[in-house]
Amino acid sequence: MNVQEVRRQFPILDQEVNGHPLVYLDSAATSQKPRQIIEAVEDYYKRYNSNVHRGVHTLGSLATDGYEGAREKVRQFIHAKSTAEIVFTRGTTTAINLVATSYGRDNVGPGDEIVITPMEHHSNIIPWQQLAKVTGATLTYLPLQEDGTISLKDVEATISDKTKIVSVMQVSNVLGTINPIKEIAAVAHKHDAVMVVDGAQSVPHMKVDVQDLDADFFAFSGHKMCGPTGIGVLYGKKKLLNKMEPVEFGGEMIDFVGLHESTWKELPWKFEGGTPIIAGAIGLGAAIDYLEDIGLENIASHETKLVNYAIQQLSDVEGVTIYGPKERAGILTFNCDDVHPHDVATVLDAEGVAVRAGHHCAQPLMKWLDVNATARASFYLYNTEDDVDAFVKALIKTKEYFGDVFG
Repeated sequence: MNVQEVRRQFPILDQEVNGHPLVYLDSAATSQKPRQIIEAVEDYYKRYNSNVHRGVHTLGSLATDGYEGAREKVRQFIHAKSTAEIVFTRGTTTAINLVATSYGRDNVGPGDEIVITPMEHHSNIIPWQQLAKVTGATLTYLPLQEDGTISLKDVEATISDKTKIVSVMQVSNVLGTINPIKEIAAVAHKHDAVMVVDGAQSVPHMKVDVQDLDADFFAFSGHKMCGPTGIGVLYGKKKLLNKMEPVEFGGEMIDFVGLHESTWKELPWKFEGGTPIIAGAIGLGAAIDYLEDIGLENIASHETKLVNYAIQQLSDVEGVTIYGPKERAGILTFNCDDVHPHDVATVLDAEGVAVRAGHHCAQPLMKWLDVNATARASFYLYNTEDDVDAFVKALIKTKEYFGDVFG
């Protein structure tokens, strides 16, 4: 993988911020977009903008081919059996809410348990909290090891015959922990529970095979994988999706509408009410082409080298605490002694370095870490060791600044 060539494909990286070359280390929040994806979306709006499925004219047919072609690309990308198992959504949050609302309310009741972890993004906590409140079920948490990993012994001890749903992120957006989804799914299935996976931080960075993982549901977003904002995917096993009711009703998703009763289209369209996110899906399809051309193995290897290099460089900086396990994805969450993460991020920004600061939509994990907030640098295919060097240099300058002011 030629990183310099990759960087040239991202127009936004060719700029200065506050008088310094932009160093973008916030891809866990959203990735930047290469020219190919920008042009694919522009081409749709310029050349064949139309609604899908409902028109027989040329533009409508082209738009439908682009939209449904993107669905097939997603199917191949995550190794699903059928395009019927690929539902387009607004993102990971919408996808998980769909499962909690449609599957959850029909299959979870008083005395049942829903199992998640304290490291989850709020999008994989709040829907289950609400489901537990509505159904009278109990929300149970898998304990974390000291380094922020999950022990399979704890999985075995926590999941029981009372468990109906297990929902776990494949990669932590804070710790970079890569969770053993396949093994957790096996335990869940042994107790006849379904396995829901938040793949927002995994799909952009590593190969994912939903059949090999044996995930029952798998959710991810386009904007973290070089695609547009506002488009995401829910994969669900066909036998489960077929039994689920839609949660949005209106045009597109119906088969027949009478005065008092209506019937729904077949999968996956019964879950896609209204005009769909056509440009977003086409952009997501282009993003998949782009990532596959580079190779997910190459991306994963590159990010591992970068995050390990960053950890090595920071090990020489006094007063920096790094959170998470040794083996991790390309995410580095840290704090500087006596400096608030927002102040760290502000000074880094003055040096042209973009990092994220706050609770990262993971307040229960912040409590587990015994901090109010952290700073986070996250790496992607367009980052370089020079980016890491600039980040570390700016962080040292931050510490020196606050040391001079408050020391």
